[in-house]
Amino acid sequence: MESAAFREADDDPDFLRRDDMRGLRLMLDYLKPQRLLAERDVAHTIVVFGSTRISEPRAARRNREALAAALSARPDDYVLRDRLAIAQRVEEKSRYYDVASDFGRLVGACGDKAIGGRIMVMTGGGPGIMEAANRGAHDAGADSIGLNIALPHEQYPNPYVTPGLCFSFHYFAMRKLHFLLRARALVAFPGGYGTMDELFEVLALTQTRKIDPVPVILVGEEFWRRAFDVDFLVSEGTIDPEDRELFWYAETAQDIWRDILLWYEMRGTPLLAAGAIEEACDPKSGATGA
Repeated sequence: MESAAFREADDDPDFLRRDDMRGLRLMLDYLKPQRLLAERDVAHTIVVFGSTRISEPRAARRNREALAAALSARPDDYVLRDRLAIAQRVEEKSRYYDVASDFGRLVGACGDKAIGGRIMVMTGGGPGIMEAANRGAHDAGADSIGLNIALPHEQYPNPYVTPGLCFSFHYFAMRKLHFLLRARALVAFPGGYGTMDELFEVLALTQTRKIDPVPVILVGEEFWRRAFDVDFLVSEGTIDPEDRELFWYAETAQDIWRDILLWYEMRGTPLLAAGAIEEACDPKSGATGA
């Protein structure tokens, strides 16, 4: 009876971790979030990605000031000089933390106004821009979703994700699937490999008609035109000219949300009830949760 063979299969973690049980683990990784999201009547998600390193403006300023003080004491320290230069650029981009937070409030305030079920912000659950989007929804008194992933260096979910909607995945594949299953838009703020991974995956799936088109909005045109030179790809013949139309740029939370809602209105499949667009996008209205 002490043997592992005697344990019931669903109470035997060593058995469940075997290589030949991978199919079962994939299914469980899919089913748990699927059932819990369905129980919350989540029909639509707005997926927000961006750098984990872009903090709120006050924190970015404190970091820059601390590095500046350290460099003044050691003016010949080239490592500190490089770190300060990067900190200054991060501080410049910290305005996007506020944009992401404002956007989270706008979407969160419309949570129960969507057609066919609830609409929520969905992020990767981490810090930085993702924290900001979850925080905005939280400030509006709305639920929001975070899809965390088990990593070699422990990543803790940010404190603004709704506890009952904070998931931890073992497989990147299942996490990516859940990002897209209910996605009605992808909003990409300045970010690194993770952000670009999700962005290019959605663009590739749309280009190859593996998914229906959804709005893809790149926030911060100046950043994205340097990070992703789509005109160069067209001129090199590696993508078609019409592939430029798979995304567009925006700068403010109101523009992002209005563009998404108008895209669905023009398509004939509105996300919100008739006449709700202007109120939903008005930062001075109660829709912002301010």
